[in-house]
Amino acid sequence: MIKGIGIDIVEIDRIKQIIKRNTRFVQRILTKNEQKRYDQLTKHRGVEFLAGRFAAKEAFSKAVGTGLGKLSFQDIEVDTNKDGAPVMNVKGYEHFIIWIAISHSKRQAVAQIVLEDRANDIIT
Repeated sequence: MIKGIGIDIVEIDRIKQIIKRNTRFVQRILTKNEQKRYDQLTKHRGVEFLAGRFAAKEAFSKAVGTGLGKLSFQDIEVDTNKDGAPVMNVKGYEHFIIWIAISHSKRQAVAQIVLEDRANDIIT
């Protein structure tokens, strides 16, 4: 059963400017695992990566209806599966199937989340 949907769009230049002003922004948004991947990217690709992860985490908070006040960016991690598609893991939300899509254009990153509750699946 679908329990929530969320979407977020981020201006990539805005993220780039925040990184320049606030050196701790990357550590605040990305988990340690995400930071390892970020550190391997070129500067431009790193900004796109961070913008996509930021949008994904914001979209998740919208899907659950709490906003990021009750969740920490550090509780939400976006990884990739063996085929390179994004997957999301969130502390305290293990009983949900989390469907995630992230996309970029030259100027924007967007992410969409669909939450499916495993606990309410009907077995026939």
